[in-house]
Amino acid sequence: MSTRRARPLLGTLFEISVANDRSSDSFEAAFGAAERVHRLMSAHDPESDVSKINRAKPGDRVAVDPWTYQVLASACGFARSTGGLFDPCVAPLLQDAAFLPRFAEPCADGWGDYRHLELLGHCTVRARCPLQITLDGIAKGFAVDKATEALRESGAEAGVVNAGGDLRAFGPTPEPVYVRDPAAPGRFFFVGQLCEGALATSAPYFSRTEHEGRQASHIFHPKKGSALLREASASVVARDCMTADALAKAVLLDARRMEPVLARHHARAIVLGPETECA
Repeated sequence: MSTRRARPLLGTLFEISVANDRSSDSFEAAFGAAERVHRLMSAHDPESDVSKINRAKPGDRVAVDPWTYQVLASACGFARSTGGLFDPCVAPLLQDAAFLPRFAEPCADGWGDYRHLELLGHCTVRARCPLQITLDGIAKGFAVDKATEALRESGAEAGVVNAGGDLRAFGPTPEPVYVRDPAAPGRFFFVGQLCEGALATSAPYFSRTEHEGRQASHIFHPKKGSALLREASASVVARDCMTADALAKAVLLDARRMEPVLARHHARAIVLGPETECA
């Protein structure tokens, strides 16, 4: 017997299921953690930490929340380990395709990447050149982890936190896991059971669109600047959802290159569809 509740957060339906627990305190603590991540890291909120960084001029010090600083540090770490296939500074490409709002004028000389973002300590960051960040590729996983942490701290012994398919299961009962067929997203494949772990999926099937005469999706190759349009998906199983969330993007862009990175994180990937390629 489980109790299930959901709220719209982080651009998706944030769903929590707790076994043998009807206490509203558990759910409120978990949703509160997710809502905090949403307020701090949404690129659509002009008052978020992400937007403050994007409005800042190069050299300006920007104070951010400890959670934002933690995610930025992790994002830069994943950017280094993936050779830039995961890059929190991919926001200009998403802005050009109208997936994200602009809070700064376009940069004629080009934008910087993760190597130009300095983490100065004491929850302070600085850009060495014009750049725009987005944490959409990692914040949802972090929110799932923080909600799971809040559930456990409030006494929940088992449950599942699911943010639009990025999920984490805790407790002794294995959770059956399904992923969408990238060629027919309404169809699901059973890929196994998850126990004390997380899974996140990256795919373009719900975001393919046309903008100013060009096909686009919300997944861009940071180095090539092109959008992924193939009917493919990558799911990563890891110990925590933030790791799974970040690595799923890199695996989708270059699965073979990411094999040693997955091994270092004790993670594994499930790739569906043809060899991925950017338009």
